[in-house]
Formats: sequence, structure tokens, C-alpha cells
Amino acid sequence: MKAKFRTVPGSIVAPKGFLASGVFCNIKRLGTGKGSAKGRKRDLALIVSEVPATVAGMFTTNQICAAPVKVCLERVKKGVAQAIVVNSGNANACTGRQGLKDAIEMARVTAEALNRCRVGCPQPTNSRGDTRRYIRTEQVLVGSTGRIGVMLPMENVKAGILDAVRLLDNAAECANHALEAIMTSDTLPKQIAVEFRLNGKTVRIGGICKGAGMIQPGMSGTGVRPPAIPHPAANSPRAQALYATMLCFITTDAALEAKALQAALQEAVANSFNRITVDGDMSTNDTVLVLANGLAGDPHIVAADARRRTKSTSLSASLPRRLRPLAMFQSVLNHVCLELAKMIVRDGEGVSRFVTVRVHGARNFAEADAAARAVANSALVKTSWNGGDPNWGRIIDALGYSSAKVVEEKVDIGYSAPGNRKILWSLKHGQPTKATFKQLCAAVAAKEFDLHIDLNLGQASSVIYATDLTEAYVEFNKGDVSDPASLGG
Repeated sequence: MKAKFRTVPGSIVAPKGFLASGVFCNIKRLGTGKGSAKGRKRDLALIVSEVPATVAGMFTTNQICAAPVKVCLERVKKGVAQAIVVNSGNANACTGRQGLKDAIEMARVTAEALNRCRVGCPQPTNSRGDTRRYIRTEQVLVGSTGRIGVMLPMENVKAGILDAVRLLDNAAECANHALEAIMTSDTLPKQIAVEFRLNGKTVRIGGICKGAGMIQPGMSGTGVRPPAIPHPAANSPRAQALYATMLCFITTDAALEAKALQAALQEAVANSFNRITVDGDMSTNDTVLVLANGLAGDPHIVAADARRRTKSTSLSASLPRRLRPLAMFQSVLNHVCLELAKMIVRDGEGVSRFVTVRVHGARNFAEADAAARAVANSALVKTSWNGGDPNWGRIIDALGYSSAKVVEEKVDIGYSAPGNRKILWSLKHGQPTKATFKQLCAAVAAKEFDLHIDLNLGQASSVIYATDLTEAYVEFNKGDVSDPASLGG
């Protein structure tokens, strides 16, 4: 059976008990985000759960990681959080000890302001008989995106946090404001919310994300690159490699233990954000955070359920009844993450084509993944896509220099409409087919198409969601040193 859900408005405030806001505090002085709206574009976002929430996170595996990533890595380990404060226009990366202090200060100021406004969890009644609300600094997570190596203008940031706390609300408009505040070179908003039934209760998952350039996330729960995954486990969706800044914040009113939520997020990210590339660059700040506050009233999904489901990959009726809620939640979370990830690719800087690279027939997953990434990140392949040129020569060349085992006489290359099983093969067994150049050009003329590659050496496969490379991308990113405001992150 498939997970049944419907799309609802509100993104991150659609689930019960979540508030959001977004404000302008002039972090970049000229607004935030070359390429997006300038002037008084919002540049500081706040997301708050009305009660303590279970938290999970995935973070960049770049060896140079930003101060907010370092802060979140430690705080997510505790499994509980209640607020996320995010700024755009400044990455707070490569800013040394002061940058780390500033990230911690952002959390402290946020917690203090929330407590003054009595936003938080009810604590035991004190001696005077009234109930206090209190959020600990350690329960506030931090995110940043923008130019690397620039110190945060903390007076502006602090003022923005105070404004954001005052404006917190569960209105859909407030979620839109938070989304605008995290955008940099994005030209399109990226948000989603879905509703489904879980354990007899109505549950929602909402998400917002940003990203258009410096995009080839490779996130893990520890911020450390995992070792290569051996065959045959690599073919399991759950075992896939954990390879702009892209930021994503997800909320849900489902109830999950921290380890179960982390396991679910790891699988969802492995098959979505870690499957995309725009320019082959991994950011210092890539982050995905999920807060689950349990206010939907469904029974807790516990870590033991996640362990029991490790060998199960479907929502089939044969799945033990106890594990079906987790499988259902996983299916919907996978959908949310994949939809958001595809939005990032479609809004890539200068992008004119969205290409799904599908590699089959590799000896193991690591080789399938290497082959797909070599093709998806080849400047020559990407520029041929931009020109509408079905240049299979560049594709097979990229396969050949990848770390995957490739035998020229076995390679098949073809094209299809998105998700279509009818493939027009340009190459079979290493040799050109009878497909005409005109037919092949027509196959890649669409704004979206699938590229199919079969190495015919095994059973492993991989998919990467990629883009073309345009003159607009170069023009956008080269900037003008005589105008520092034009320079990107």
C-alpha cells in the first residue's frame, strides 16, 4: 500500500503548535541575496514550537563548516529543541572564535526574548502559584547562509531577533515571511505541507528550504563523511551514500523519539538532498533540521521500531502492524524532502534544464553513484544540455574517467521524457544506434528530461537530479570586484 496524504497550506506552521516569523534587520546592509529581491528583503527567520520538540539534523560534511553547523551538531545530540533562528546575507563561516561566539549569542538572545514573551513549555508552578515558561539556550538551534568570511553585524541580528519574537504567529503569511528571510540567490519560494492519518490521528509535516547555488550537498548526522558503502547493502535505499548553501527546516506534530526521527531523516535526505547537484560544490553551511512536537496526539514512534524496520523497505501489508506507522511517516517525509530538493534544482542559478541522470547496471552502488555524479557534474555535458545537443560522446567520456568500472562495449545511453519508460537510445553496446540526430535533439529539447545509462555490469543503480550550465550562471557568479555588493557567497 502507498502512503495517502494531501497537500495543505501553511508549510512550517501547518502542523499544530508551530509559530514562525521573518523580519528585515539589514544584515547585508543592501538587503540580502544577489539575485533575489533587494532593498528591505527579510533576512532573519524564527521558527518556534510551543512545546519542547524532538529534533534531528543532517549537516554538511565539508571539512570547513560554519559556526552555526558546529553549534547545531552538539545541540542536536541532546535530542530536544524548541526554536530555530536563521539569518541570510552572512554565512558566519571561517569567522573563528568570534563567529562561534556570535552563533551561540544568537541562540541566547532568542531564548531570552522568547522567555520574556512567555513562549515555551510550562514548568512546575513556583512558590507564588503561577506557571513560568522557560526555553533553555541549548534548545535553540542556529542557521546562517550568505557570504563566507564576513563577521555578523550582531547589533542588527539582535534587533532582528527581538522583532521576530514579537511577530511570531501560526498564520501562513508568517511562514512565508520566514521563507523569504532564508532566501539568498533563490528566485522562487520552496515550501510544502502535507496532511495524513497516523495511528488514527491527523498528522502534518511542513517544510521550507533555500538553495540555488553552491549545491551538491553531502550531509550526515555527524557532519563526518561516512566510509564507502560495501556491496550488496549499497543497493538498499536505506544504505545510500550520504554525500549553495542549502538549508531546510521541517516541522511535524507527529510524536517520535529522537533516534527514530534521526533514522527517518537520514533515509529521507539520502534519497533527496544528497541526490542533487547544480554546480558540484558542497557548501560550508548545508543543514536540514526537523522538529517533531507530538501535538497531533499520536502514540510515540520509538527507536526500537526504527531498528526493526531496518530490513523493511516498503509499506506492504506484510509489514508488522507495529511498524506500519513508522513506514507511513517515512514515506511522507521522503516525499516532502524529495519535493523540496527538486525545487532547489529547478531554481538553480542560471538553470534552463532539469535533467534526471539514471544509472543502472553498475557492479555496486558506490560505482553507480560515481558514474552518475561524473556525468551530472561534467561542465562539457552540462553545456551540451544547455545547447540542446544530445552529445553522448561527452557522456561516455565522463563515465570513463569516473571511478566506476566501465566497459565500452557494454554501455547503453538513451533519453526519455521524465518518468517515461519509452527510451530513445543513442548508444547501444558502445555503438551509435539508428536514432537520427534530429530525433535525439528533440528528446533533449524539453526543459526536463531523463538521461538513462546502463553499464550492463551488475544490478546496482543510482539517480542524480542535475541541471545544465549556462552563460547566466557564469555571469551571475563572477560578480564585479568594483562593486562588492554584486559578489556572491
